[in-house]
Amino acid sequence: MTFRLLGEHLALDLLNTRTAEGDLVADPAGLAAWLGAQAGRLTAVDAVGEGEVAVVRAVREAARPALEAARRGERPPAQALRVLNGALAEAPSHRVLAWDEGAGLGVAVHRRAGPAGRLAAELADAVAELLTDPRVGQVRECEAHDCVLLFLPAHPRRRWCVAGVCGNRARVARYYARHKDG
Repeated sequence: MTFRLLGEHLALDLLNTRTAEGDLVADPAGLAAWLGAQAGRLTAVDAVGEGEVAVVRAVREAARPALEAARRGERPPAQALRVLNGALAEAPSHRVLAWDEGAGLGVAVHRRAGPAGRLAAELADAVAELLTDPRVGQVRECEAHDCVLLFLPAHPRRRWCVAGVCGNRARVARYYARHKDG
């Protein structure tokens, strides 16, 4: 499975699993592929089943209206906040300090929950982080007419999710429109 845009804020990567082509995490195989692409950003899940799919999709579906409201500086829908807060409450976290001879003192976040609960909480935590980020109003939708992906631009002139894909298609379309009658 190919994910066109990865490496954005984790919450945006989650939202971008619903594309114009469909839902990329609609089944365990799709979710497992996405989790594999996110390796190192989330706690590993040994086996992905329908439970994990359900909680990931629930967090994603709550994140979208919450983000839309936050981008406009408005109050997110109460139901979206209930879902996100519920996911966070299902797997409370605590930090654990540990000494590693090679790296020195480090800290890891531990959550007491099963795999689905941990996954939902980690994703809800990423959504909460994005919703409260002062740059949330800068999140943009790709300007390509057939793309629904979101991104947080590092440069104010960025217009497309992936310049090499959506940007190229837009430039080619403009070129053909200018030269169509000539």
